[in-house]
Amino acid sequence: MFQSFDVTSRPDQAAPRVTALRAAMVDAGLDAFIVPRGDAHQGEYVAPCDERLAWLTGFTGSAGFAVILRDRAVMFTDGRYTVQVRAQCDPAVFDFVAWPQTSLGAWLKETDAEKIGFDPWLHTIREIDGLRRTLSDTPKEMVATVNLVDKIWPDRPERGMSPVSVHPFELAGKTSEEKFTEIGAAVKKAGAEVVVLTLPDSLCWLLNIRGTDIAHNPVVQAFGILTTTGDTGGKLTLFDAAEKYAHLGPDPRITIEPREGFAAALGALQGPVLVDPGTAPHAVKTMMSEAEIIEGDDPCILPKACKTEAEIKGMREAHLRDGAAMVEFLCWLSEQMPEDLTEIEVVKQLEACRAATNQLKEISFDTICGAGPNGAIVHYRVTEDTNRALKRGELLLVDSGGQYQDGTTDITRTVALGDVAGEERVSFTAVLQGMIAISTARFPRDVSGGHLDALARAPLWRMGRDYDHGTGHGVGAFLSVHEGPQRISRSSTLALREGMILSNEPGYYREGAYGIRIENLIVVRPAAEISGADDRDMLAFETLTFVPIDRSLILVDELAPWERDWLNDYHAEVWDKIAPRVSETARDWLRHAVAPV
Repeated sequence: MFQSFDVTSRPDQAAPRVTALRAAMVDAGLDAFIVPRGDAHQGEYVAPCDERLAWLTGFTGSAGFAVILRDRAVMFTDGRYTVQVRAQCDPAVFDFVAWPQTSLGAWLKETDAEKIGFDPWLHTIREIDGLRRTLSDTPKEMVATVNLVDKIWPDRPERGMSPVSVHPFELAGKTSEEKFTEIGAAVKKAGAEVVVLTLPDSLCWLLNIRGTDIAHNPVVQAFGILTTTGDTGGKLTLFDAAEKYAHLGPDPRITIEPREGFAAALGALQGPVLVDPGTAPHAVKTMMSEAEIIEGDDPCILPKACKTEAEIKGMREAHLRDGAAMVEFLCWLSEQMPEDLTEIEVVKQLEACRAATNQLKEISFDTICGAGPNGAIVHYRVTEDTNRALKRGELLLVDSGGQYQDGTTDITRTVALGDVAGEERVSFTAVLQGMIAISTARFPRDVSGGHLDALARAPLWRMGRDYDHGTGHGVGAFLSVHEGPQRISRSSTLALREGMILSNEPGYYREGAYGIRIENLIVVRPAAEISGADDRDMLAFETLTFVPIDRSLILVDELAPWERDWLNDYHAEVWDKIAPRVSETARDWLRHAVAPV
């Protein structure tokens, strides 16, 4: 199994650990200390050695942070984790604040804390500079310090040392040399001679390599300094353990130095240096005392997001393979008695179906498998403690994905366990209508995900309902399942571009009752390729995911004719693409599952 069901933290562990942290704060002369989820690479998913927030508080979600004061401890999480954070964190120790509705800066202004400690490697330049501006009219001071959690964590795991692998040109569609030239030109255009790279997926994309430093994400955790030279794009100093790269042979463009040497190398930089304030640790800024810092986006982010034709081709194939595995799984599920299964047994079977392809490298994240009320926990992770038996008449939400060398998948299906009440079907139909609205959207260039987000929510809004997560996130090509900068979210202002791959996943969650989410991956393409030319140069979405949607949960009479046509056309395409890839038993099940409505 790629997924563990172990209980990695418990609420009752927090009190003594918070007490120990407070003692360290007193020794350091601090009134507060901020404990973020992220690591020095600002990753959503972190290595075991960087799981400080989970170790200290018990909260295992992928977004959030804690602030520990001398007389109070507070957890900040967004709407995805409202239920989870209260289940995992001891309410006798922590208060809970809805974030980002309440900003950290505004909240700190209302506290008595004057010296607020932070680890400068775990917060971005933009974050700390913004906090300092917010607090500038107060006597409060943001104090950079060593990480106090590390000082009280006695058995902190070691950093991983697994070797990297080469990502082949046939799947990348662009050589590393070509990428060096492209990025070198972008650095020069920004007015710099050097760029500091701190995002693991940027370095993996640039070098056409993959790693296993983070569970479920095929990335290498390293830092890089790229110096532009002539027309060759430049030379890169990579800060990581050299033994991870030893089998790749020498590369004249690349020098590998120990990770511990990154800080000193920053201090030696001179001239104009491009640094991304939104992703680089604040320590990068403070270390570069001799350089002129030019703030700008990491130059790898946007080219990485706009997939090559080779990457899109690989993603299509990965989704067909994964779709066949999903159909085998859903067929198996339909043959079981719900009361004979638990959430863990469902997750194990789904992973087995993916593993049976003989091409699964990893799952792309811990499977979210929520039965009944557990489905309302948006990023629920089943453990031996929470494992729930399935019950007839409930909904089962399964959000999962696979990492294959030719692509990364992410799919959610919500299925009925027997006959389901009308209320759930009303909600399911509205969520489906929102998903169809995004799937069929045609839009001019320069339209952002923020413009499109309301299309997915409109059917729920008409019912006075909503969901507290974005409609879509970017997805990498055999890289991180959550990739920026592309999003379908009301906060996104970035124009969508050809080749960007996103999720399309509206949902609805009724706490204590059920959760619904339907998710396909989509890729931005010229609209003329999909359904003919327009008067203007338009874009549209090509669907990558081909797995049936549970027709028993749809109130067909509520669908507009065009929505019904989309669903029937989609299911016909599922049959054409997936039926030849599955077993005879699964094919018989699929024939019924894709019947027209």
